[in-house]
Amino acid sequence: MDEYNLDMDRENRLGFPEVVYGETKSAGLLKSILGEYQEQGKNALASRLQPEKGKELLAVFPDAFFDELSGSFLLQKNELDESAAQIGIICAGSSDLFAVNEALYTLNLLNEPAVCINDVGVAGIHRLLNRLEEIKKFKVLIVVAGFEGALPSVVGGLLKQPIIAVPTSIGYGVAEGGQSALHAMLSSCANGLTVTNIDNGYGAAMAAYRIIQLLKGQS
Repeated sequence: MDEYNLDMDRENRLGFPEVVYGETKSAGLLKSILGEYQEQGKNALASRLQPEKGKELLAVFPDAFFDELSGSFLLQKNELDESAAQIGIICAGSSDLFAVNEALYTLNLLNEPAVCINDVGVAGIHRLLNRLEEIKKFKVLIVVAGFEGALPSVVGGLLKQPIIAVPTSIGYGVAEGGQSALHAMLSSCANGLTVTNIDNGYGAAMAAYRIIQLLKGQS
């Protein structure tokens, strides 16, 4: 029985390629999958890799890129012009960077530049207010936060762009595991927030990409 069946036609159907979920796959299986993409001259992203898997794969694919914080492994990291970015990724604190990076490198696979604005959480609200003019230039915002998950609501009350909120599993006590952040974002009184699953930077990136592609088609 075959171990995998790659969806090579996904890009033709949907406008973006399949991404390989790597957390539960063996390094050997990932080598085979990524090797098949490489043989076909295609870039590929494997997500959620443990550090030891990433290092093992780098030995096989020496020109690849691995971000240990998010576990994102790209066969080829694209050099993109951030000055042309239409997507902003905003996070509450540096503890959320694993989800930020997952979104960033997912967009990199899609040749879509993004700019990260980090550590602007509500505990020091002036940090966000000081960067509002910069944030206004983006067409879509991904907003990442843990603990009580308040940042997307604040951003949603200040700015008019589509907002994709990502609750993270950062926190302790009642906030442990990201459930408090998820519930806060789902019940936000800021109109029109879209909310992903906990820690789902990848899903947020794909949602932002779909919106941006539609906007480009209308321009």
